[in-house]
Amino acid sequence: MVHLILSLLLLLVTSKGVSGATFTFVNRCDYTVWPGILANANSPRLDSTGFELPRQTARTLQAPTGWSGRFWGRTGCNFDGSGSGSCQTGDCGSGTVECNGAGAAPPATLAEFTLGTGGQDFYDVSLVDGYNLPVFVEGTGGSGQCASTGCSTDLNLQCPTELKSVDGSACKSACEAFGSPEYCL
Repeated sequence: MVHLILSLLLLLVTSKGVSGATFTFVNRCDYTVWPGILANANSPRLDSTGFELPRQTARTLQAPTGWSGRFWGRTGCNFDGSGSGSCQTGDCGSGTVECNGAGAAPPATLAEFTLGTGGQDFYDVSLVDGYNLPVFVEGTGGSGQCASTGCSTDLNLQCPTELKSVDGSACKSACEAFGSPEYCL
């Protein structure tokens, strides 16, 4: 069995077995986070593509063997009773709580996963689309050595002025901020 933990603020646990994996999101932020989920091409959609996760709560989703995709946290969201609305950071542009096949608008911290390729799982935390939340992935219980990865520090507190976005609640990548080839390789 493999356990992967996503973030000290937004926690993800993955248990891998013959039928796939179980992702458990736990919000350790002092505020509500709305996880967004995007399956890669040729991967099935999970039971949810976005949901509300109040502070100090958890939610679990199943993923089949071979699933690949990404997770991110959306912040500053405002959804009405019918689920219509948007988010200040990581918004997927669907206009609803569910992202429905749409990815995160930068800046957003991404956790990317590919399950069961050659009998192994692969995961990383990426800041290629900027940063909005601390994300940490910890692998435990598998047959291999699953190293922890991610960022447990709030980088928004150290974001350079020229990269700040959304009133300092997110930090753009240099590519997003400047659009220059030397930053967008």
